[in-house]
Amino acid sequence: MNLSNLRSDFPASIVVFFVALPLCLGIALASGAPLLAGLIAGVVGGVVVGAISGSNLGVSGPAAGLAAIVASAITQLGSFETFLVAVVLAGVIQVVFGILRFGIIGYFFPNSVILGMLTGIGIIIILKQIPHLFGYDTEPMGADEFIEPSGENTFSAIAHILSNITKGSMIIGLLGLVLIVFWDNVLSKKAKIFKLIQGPIVAVVLGTVLKLIFDSMPDLSVRDIHLVSIPVASSIDEYLSFLSFPDFSQITNPQVITIAFSLALIASLETLLSVEATDKLDPAKNVTPPNRELFAQGTGNIISGLIGGLPITQVIVRSSANIQSNAKSKMSTIIHGTFLLLAVLAIPSLLNHIPLSVLAAVLITVGYKLAKPALFKKMWERGWTQFVPFITTIVVIVAKDLLWGIMVGLFIGIIVIMVKSYQNSLFLHIDKSDDKIIKMNFAEEVTFLNKGAIAKQLNSLPNNITLELDVRNSKYIDNDVIDILEDFVVQAKNKNITVELLSERGNETNPTSYVEFFKRKKIMKYSYFDQGDTVIKK
Repeated sequence: MNLSNLRSDFPASIVVFFVALPLCLGIALASGAPLLAGLIAGVVGGVVVGAISGSNLGVSGPAAGLAAIVASAITQLGSFETFLVAVVLAGVIQVVFGILRFGIIGYFFPNSVILGMLTGIGIIIILKQIPHLFGYDTEPMGADEFIEPSGENTFSAIAHILSNITKGSMIIGLLGLVLIVFWDNVLSKKAKIFKLIQGPIVAVVLGTVLKLIFDSMPDLSVRDIHLVSIPVASSIDEYLSFLSFPDFSQITNPQVITIAFSLALIASLETLLSVEATDKLDPAKNVTPPNRELFAQGTGNIISGLIGGLPITQVIVRSSANIQSNAKSKMSTIIHGTFLLLAVLAIPSLLNHIPLSVLAAVLITVGYKLAKPALFKKMWERGWTQFVPFITTIVVIVAKDLLWGIMVGLFIGIIVIMVKSYQNSLFLHIDKSDDKIIKMNFAEEVTFLNKGAIAKQLNSLPNNITLELDVRNSKYIDNDVIDILEDFVVQAKNKNITVELLSERGNETNPTSYVEFFKRKKIMKYSYFDQGDTVIKK
């Protein structure tokens, strides 16, 4: 942690605080958990995970993607206290994942899916916050599923805005949105002071002042349902009475253990994908150690579960807000968590005057920066192999939810790889310099994904030729491909095709090598080469 970056980290932490506050409360509400549980998770995600994590700019807290799973688990287990046992166990499992170095899983997701995830999250933030911008606040701010608890869906809620406008909230939200856009695009280029003081902070202060002014105007007054709602207590003892603790008598309950594994797997996947996305957004291109991140998240979930908090993941919405606010180090994350703690303990009554509409304005600007139209053009220009997984991920995130979008995007990405592996013959090179001799060169690694293209090329060879199959560059050839070659050599006799295998010296002594395989079968001639490329015929 570098305190010299505090000049940038401190204002960024305030912006992240204002983004995280309604999301912590909204996700708790959407999860069917106590409101304080969301704030506890936010504090632990900021302070504890922020301190342990190797991510400079990633921010952790309760995740909207887990809200439906948490709500279902609480209902299934019968009490929030029993659910907390599952959260603690999930944390232990994540710590084990980190020790076993399972973080490498995150590297297997294509960039097109990661970019689709970022863009999809940006779009869903915008769509979900539009009703709140106009004062239509029947749904929690942290929800991200297409079907909302009230029965509305993402688009029907927008369609019903006109009949549910709250005038005061709408004025505050629209003014806040205009102020943030003007601040970012005009004022920030005029003087350094406008970069030091972030536009969203000014918008929230202005929105709160306007709310207090509107209190004396019946037509514009903003009711409590349209404001931040932090639990208020008169003493520390009363706050402690709000806390829930795990019921460890249920630790051997099979349902608890099953839910713990589910939470650990899903939270780990969301975290690893958020880490990948955050590193892509990071202007300095820092690389987060994924195994350390799993260890940090697991530690955070153990502590959060022990004191009554929701499960934690790294969250791209808060992380992107942190990056967009020019944070430089993890101090921004830790300070934002400290602010959440102070907000609960010291100034809940003051923060309960903040209109949700101005916070929606802040979130909409965050969403737009994640889903800029230029990115769609860029992905289109990269070709269909990039655009199809990208757009599919976006559509499913918007039409279903984040986890479904990621999984479907990954599946489409795998299908694209298989199609291109069949179509693409770059691992093969056919030299037809002699009508009677055809040469095929295999690449360094030939896997089962290539067998379709290999079979197609072999089956198209003419009669009465010699095939020189050059595997001198090949370090690995899949058994599936060897089976195809074996079948072809048998078929080649009927087409009067002579097959000769060209290999490097040394392979012939390996009893498991493809050269030895063909020697035992006695189904083709073979040659191998020493380092001076002297051909030795066998």
